[in-house]
Amino acid sequence: MAKNSYTEKEKQQVFNQEFMPHVNSMYNFAHRLTFDEDDAKDLVQDTFMKAFRFIESFEKGTNAKAWLFRILKNSFINDFRKKSKAPSKVDYQEVETYYNSDEVNTPITTDLRAETVHDLIGDEISNALNSLDVDFRTVIILCDLEGFKYDEMAKILDIPIGTVRSRLHRARILLKEKLSEYAKQMGYLR
Repeated sequence: MAKNSYTEKEKQQVFNQEFMPHVNSMYNFAHRLTFDEDDAKDLVQDTFMKAFRFIESFEKGTNAKAWLFRILKNSFINDFRKKSKAPSKVDYQEVETYYNSDEVNTPITTDLRAETVHDLIGDEISNALNSLDVDFRTVIILCDLEGFKYDEMAKILDIPIGTVRSRLHRARILLKEKLSEYAKQMGYLR
């Protein structure tokens, strides 16, 4: 990785011209990974902070979007690993309030991601995409929604192009299986 030395003005210029145009794509990708608006915003903010912090490693004129997506993907994976290793936290005041309320016998879910997906029930395609394993969901998003080429995806995901192709092929098969009943209902398949 080539190190560039930018003045503060040049850093700001690179950031505004090369990185900021991709903020919406970054948010969409983050939201599809996290299923949560606030988590997606935090992930994008973290990504842009890291991008600015390590701006010297960015080679001007290369694919800024792919560089940012790689930072975002790595941040998501690192955060996911940290959260999965951390013990669950419980707000005892919230639990006490709930058990003292009239809703004690009402079933609740503590999985906020499940609630977010539940709100999308009418959108079968989003549900099918969101139900895929994160590795498969990521390649579909990068290729079919964001338009990255295989070599760009390989760099973003840090995997060989052959793995990108096979993972994308498998992801599309899984998505097709999940959507086949919906396609029949809509008259696309008989």
